[in-house]
Amino acid sequence: MGHLLTPAERASIQIALAEAFVDSAVDYAYIAERIRGYDLKVVEEILYSEVAPVCFSNLETPIPPIWTGFKDDWLLTEIEKELQARSRSGIRRVFDKLKVAWLRYSYGYIWKEIMSFIV
Repeated sequence: MGHLLTPAERASIQIALAEAFVDSAVDYAYIAERIRGYDLKVVEEILYSEVAPVCFSNLETPIPPIWTGFKDDWLLTEIEKELQARSRSGIRRVFDKLKVAWLRYSYGYIWKEIMSFIV
């Protein structure tokens, strides 16, 4: 499959990856199934630069609200807002680069778990 994702494919990948940030047991095998066949470098980039910045705070909350996932529309809207803010501001891009590096470090286990189901 090529490097260019359609908006629908990208949205589907974002929604699948957001499942890794729910505060219940994460079904990594299911996430792996949803991203199978896509360019994994691109998917990993989407995880840490698009999905994680919006979703990670759910895992950081000391007493997380009991819920099962992110509403798809909310998720996609928030990701779009982040990307627009990043494209408009050089300072924001620098800040986000640092944030993404931190997210990759802090949540590196998420990608490792997903990859363990990609054979």
